[in-house]
Amino acid sequence: MKAQSKSQQRAAGAALSAKRGESKVEDLQGASKEMYDSMTEAELDEMASTPCEDLPEEKD
Repeated sequence: MKAQSKSQQRAAGAALSAKRGESKVEDLQGASKEMYDSMTEAELDEMASTPCEDLPEEKD
């Protein structure tokens, strides 16, 4: 699943970092915490690696 906005991409990146043990799970909040709990590492990696050039800042 590709990210639909830059903010969604950033949240996926934060959740992916915690999933890999590079940051603390306790530091997650909001969408990134929900993504951490509900998505696999592969799903987060795909969403976080979406090219951001043509993405809106936030989804309408």
